Amino acid sequence: MQAFSGVILGIQMLAALGMIGLILIQHGKGADMGAAFGSGSSGSLFGASGSANFLSRTTGILAAVFFVCTLALAYLGNTRPASTGSVLENTPAASIPAPAAVSKDVPAPVANDVPAPVQQPAATTEPAPAK
Repeated sequence: MQAFSGVILGIQMLAALGMIGLILIQHGKGADMGAAFGSGSSGSLFGASGSANFLSRTTGILAAVFFVCTLALAYLGNTRPASTGSVLENTPAASIPAPAAVSKDVPAPVANDVPAPVQQPAATTEPAPAK
C-alpha cells in the first residue's frame, strides 16, 4: 500500500511541475492582440494558433491527472484498519500513569482565613398566659 501511495505521489508531483512549466510558457490574452496587428510571430513551431491550443490542452490533461492523484491520495490516506471496541481498550497498560500516592505525613490544608459561621441563638417561645 505504501509503494502504491509513493507511485501516486510521484505522478502527482510530475503533473504539478509539468503544469507549472506549461503555464509559464503560455502567452497571456494581451499577447494575442499584438499578433492581430502584425507584430506577432505566426511562423512558430505549432503554427499561428496551434501552440495555444496544444499548450492549453496539455495543461488541462495534466490538471486532470493532478486532481485524480489528489483524490486517490486522499482516499488512501483516509482508510483506517477495522477495529473492534473502543480506543481506550486498545491502549497498553504501561502507558497509563499510576495515580499519585497520598503521603500521610503531609497534613491536609486548613482554611484559617475563612470565618466560622455565626450561629443564631434558638428562639424560645413561651406559651401565652391563659386568661
